[in-house]
Amino acid sequence: MHILLSNDDGYQAPGIKALADVLEPLARLTVVAPDRDRSGASNSLTLENPLRARTMDNGFIQVEGTPTDCVHLAITGLLQQEPDMVIAGINAGANMGDDVIYSGTVAAATEGSFLGLPAMAVSVAATAPRYLQDAARVVADLVRHLQKIPLDADSILNVNIPDLSYAELRGIQATRLGYRHKAEPVVKQQDPRGRVIYWVGPAGPEQDAGPGTDFHAVRNGYVSITPIKVDLTRHSALADIQQWLEKRHDA
Repeated sequence: MHILLSNDDGYQAPGIKALADVLEPLARLTVVAPDRDRSGASNSLTLENPLRARTMDNGFIQVEGTPTDCVHLAITGLLQQEPDMVIAGINAGANMGDDVIYSGTVAAATEGSFLGLPAMAVSVAATAPRYLQDAARVVADLVRHLQKIPLDADSILNVNIPDLSYAELRGIQATRLGYRHKAEPVVKQQDPRGRVIYWVGPAGPEQDAGPGTDFHAVRNGYVSITPIKVDLTRHSALADIQQWLEKRHDA
């Protein structure tokens, strides 16, 4: 099995190193990750500038681009052989609920799926995780299971792991995405020259976070696995929109 690893925290992030260390005995690995932290980059793709890739001393390939750039470049031109799957992470900080819209980690996995490969986005629910090796061990368990029972090529798994030791984890649950309240207001300040600047405010608190959601699972010590897709069409509204359009002629 050949796995492409990427992330949005940069090729030097502890999470991707921990993941590579634990998965190395299980599969052939190629690491292609951003040259710096690109958190919040979502699915952005660099079109106006060329991409530069450089192989580092440890074999990791760093790219001057976004997480999506990294996966796209790796699969469509950088690698001589297409990988069997894409894993993005381990991200420092959860990617649950509405977070997946902005997450570069989830975007890297999504790009793998766009290009025809099963993919997994992995995050640990702490901005300064203490148990990265334990989280990587969870991913190794999932990879072993995937080797025995593969997923469909269009599968994207969003995995969020509590920052607990392996022994403290209560299990794994299949979940749906929860929802947050709207984001907090921006923070308005002045720079040293008196010019107004704005900092994006923090994410809103949990709103839909009951049983069955990713928020609830992680809060109660379970690994959350949410199958996600990128079809943004609201299929249930198609008939209503068609009727609305037809009423133009009656107005």
